[in-house]
Amino acid sequence: MVLTVLAIIGSVAFALSGALVAIEEEYDVFGILVLGFLTAFAGGTIRNLIVGLPIAMVWHQNAAFTAAFVAMFFAIVSPVSMIKYGAKPILLLDALGLSTFAVQGALYAEHIHASIETVMVAAVMTGIGGGVIRDVLAQRKPVVLRSDTYAIWALLAGGVVGLRWINPASDWQIYTLILIIFVLRFLSIIYKWRLPHARQGTKEVHTGKDDLR
Repeated sequence: MVLTVLAIIGSVAFALSGALVAIEEEYDVFGILVLGFLTAFAGGTIRNLIVGLPIAMVWHQNAAFTAAFVAMFFAIVSPVSMIKYGAKPILLLDALGLSTFAVQGALYAEHIHASIETVMVAAVMTGIGGGVIRDVLAQRKPVVLRSDTYAIWALLAGGVVGLRWINPASDWQIYTLILIIFVLRFLSIIYKWRLPHARQGTKEVHTGKDDLR
């Protein structure tokens, strides 16, 4: 039951996120539906491929599919009110989708008694997979590949589940973990927490031409 609820919440959040990005990029109705659908369900598909779960499991989420399409329809019929605040709704929906799907992916892997490494990979792939594909198709730089802490929170969720710091059978502990990951992601957006950059050294790089004179 918990996994079903998480699938619905995450699918709605990421479907709306993908739909809003498509609307910003002035996609047509079909493009909005495709981008929203891929954002919502690509991460789970990638997770199943990596972890060894049946891919068909993704297509058996009737409630999640229905909720995602309803969310995208809402975005289509009311685009002005949805995007007038710029990127803020997309970032919030992204944070909700990330926290929900990261925990869901970790739980799926934990249920098949996977190693902690596999649980963490499942959390990351489920949490960021859809967003990466959305950004690539929208010709944007994927957030996770820049100096952002996006994937760190998915790794944290996977680590907490994999180390059994929470009881996977306890609903309130699962929802508490989702809330913590969401808050951490939200705080990282507000305070612009970033991972360090590698030094480009543009001022220090020499072509060597002067040495050859």
